[in-house]
Amino acid sequence: MIPVSEQELEDYPGVTLHPKNAPWSKPVKKTVFTLNVSPDGRGNYAPEVCSLTYPLMRAYAEKIGAEFHIIKQRKFPEWPVVMEKLQIFELGRKRGNDWNIFFDSDTLISPEFFDVTEHLHKDTIAQNGKDMAGVRWTYDQYFRRDGRHHGACNWCAIASDWCLDLWHPLDDLTPEQAFKNIHITINEHNSGACLREHLIDDYTLSRNIARFGLKVKTIIDICGELGWKENGRPFNNFLYHLYAIDEKEKLRRLIGVLSAPLGAMVPHSSNPEMKPGGHPPVGVGWGLMSRDVAADLWRRWAL
Repeated sequence: MIPVSEQELEDYPGVTLHPKNAPWSKPVKKTVFTLNVSPDGRGNYAPEVCSLTYPLMRAYAEKIGAEFHIIKQRKFPEWPVVMEKLQIFELGRKRGNDWNIFFDSDTLISPEFFDVTEHLHKDTIAQNGKDMAGVRWTYDQYFRRDGRHHGACNWCAIASDWCLDLWHPLDDLTPEQAFKNIHITINEHNSGACLREHLIDDYTLSRNIARFGLKVKTIIDICGELGWKENGRPFNNFLYHLYAIDEKEKLRRLIGVLSAPLGAMVPHSSNPEMKPGGHPPVGVGWGLMSRDVAADLWRRWAL
């Protein structure tokens, strides 16, 4: 690089010299978002669950140099509350983010989880995994034209300022029209804890990926590329998320993952000895909570 003096820049207004001691790379602006909307606007959804997940979420944001922001206010009252995630479409712009990272409030994030944005190009969005879209949605012209059959799993979603259309509001369908295009699975139906309206955010993001031709990678595949595989298949043991179960069972499993020794199988509460034919294990231990603390939480929360 040829040195340029201040005298040589006098004829070029608006051009400034780089300070001598300034870092050679510019800061990357990132925000970790989560959603916690309640009628009183205080964000008191599942306080026991959030007491387990939010400290880890805040720690992850600090680790990757991101801000942490909880969406608490409603902007789309005509839609189910999960559609408030689409506020990121505007919040990402207003906050000047290079990267926008969303996790559901009931997501556990391991302290060892890496910064996924360092493994993405800005033209590509990421989610933990994916579904086959045809199982869940009735297709329209966007899905047919796109042809990738990508079903979004919106409890974890990452997109740069180039790809904020991932959270583009559903502006060309009414709620009733959108709900008709959603089809829950047998397991979701049998759980008794999932309705088609609960998946409206997954449907919207799946449709936006097709509608705007967004490139997609899964975090599971990125983990596989980095060497995390079991029996030849990639896996992501840095995130733990559950749905279609009641809050008590969710707490039992979250505590189980946090308190079991690192790498140990976490038994289902109905099959603590993991006997053959019973419920299979519900996760792998992270070794982050003592057994005494876990036992105290079980008593306090009447689990």
